[in-house]
Amino acid sequence: MALEKSLESHELLVPEQSSAMTKRGAYSAISYMACAVLLVLFNKAAISSYDFPCANVITLLQMTSSCLLLYALRHWKIISFKHVESEEESISSNPATLVSLETLIHTLPLSFSYLLYMVVSMESMRGISVPMYTTLRRTTVAFTMVMEYIFVGQKHSLSVVCSVAIIILGALVAGARDLSYDSYSYAVVFISNICTAVYLASVARVGKSSGLNSFGLMWCNGLLCGPILLCWTFIRGDLELTMNFPYLLFPGFQVVMLLSCILAFLLNYSVFLNTTLNSALTQTVCGNLKDLFTIGIGWLLFGGLPFDSLNVAGQSLGFLGSCLYAYCKLRGK
Repeated sequence: MALEKSLESHELLVPEQSSAMTKRGAYSAISYMACAVLLVLFNKAAISSYDFPCANVITLLQMTSSCLLLYALRHWKIISFKHVESEEESISSNPATLVSLETLIHTLPLSFSYLLYMVVSMESMRGISVPMYTTLRRTTVAFTMVMEYIFVGQKHSLSVVCSVAIIILGALVAGARDLSYDSYSYAVVFISNICTAVYLASVARVGKSSGLNSFGLMWCNGLLCGPILLCWTFIRGDLELTMNFPYLLFPGFQVVMLLSCILAFLLNYSVFLNTTLNSALTQTVCGNLKDLFTIGIGWLLFGGLPFDSLNVAGQSLGFLGSCLYAYCKLRGK
């Protein structure tokens, strides 16, 4: 129970109305970026180094592992799924789902937005080059600002809006050498941006209205999305491919997958915590900043990236905009 109280004291489901970022908010943002960068590296090792062909199975395994861990921690009363859980709520909860049916129904919009976000994100990478994909995806910050205003009425200061504009400008400069136009691919990427913004805004809104903490949101999301993803991988034949994968029982591959599942759990927790403790916009900007660190670490570890002055200038602008945003939030502007 001591751990439960400690965890609860570190979570506030309602984003603080003051614009200043707290120390807990800063720690959650940094934790998210660290987990995200490490998860990318381990996923790349599984997919590239071992040539594992089924990315959806990795997602399913990560989701299943998270649900099993959450179930065990909740069953042993190490954590709770709500900030304040009364004895009546605990009794009324289904022993199989650990939450009431009303709570599951309440989180359906979050789960559906998450599934749509995953499906569209995978489709958005087809038919478009990496520079333009990165460029268009970074415009998510603008969509997130709009969705925050629509969902929770969140308004931002002029300095925050300017920092976001610098991030978008940096993305456009970085992808300026690739101006090929594919209406379908561009449309899908923008739909992906909208889905991402809706998903992150839903995290803040559903978390606030449901009373669930980050663990509770993760649990309901996995409980609703897991079966659908399982059916999808079965229909696609990914499960059969996985069972016939030659490195399935190879110790190195299993270690990579284990670390990937652990990092995915920590990443999902930090996403919910960062979004609810700070804001959906902060989460999106952290995602952009994380991409810059990922590019840098990938260049140091794997090399092979040609030097492009426009790309470097654009990445630098994006980094500057992200740092300016962080400064504004820390100073409460």
